[in-house]
Amino acid sequence: MVTVSLTGTSKEDATTVFGILQEAFPTDNSRDALLQEPPGDHPAVWTGEFEPTQERVPTGPTPLGAPVTATLQGAYAAVDRLCEALGDSFAVQEKGTASGDQEKEVELLLGTKQ
Repeated sequence: MVTVSLTGTSKEDATTVFGILQEAFPTDNSRDALLQEPPGDHPAVWTGEFEPTQERVPTGPTPLGAPVTATLQGAYAAVDRLCEALGDSFAVQEKGTASGDQEKEVELLLGTKQ
């Protein structure tokens, strides 16, 4: 299981990113179940959990309205599979990593592929 947190983004772009991950690794969760408006004027952090499988459905380039910061946290192989899926659809720039004994965390900047 990989936890994906998106910051500094609109609900529309969060829907796009989570939609790509659901397309690549189909689940029973609906896109709307992942996204709920935050209360008040606080900055939104959109969070979802994904279980990447060995097989994934290829996705193509997908536009974003603005760059999105994504933090992925989970087992090494699972995080790597999600990073690969995101790289199919978005321009991905790795901003930082933190490694543990059995998990890693990766911070990515996602943009529209040129």
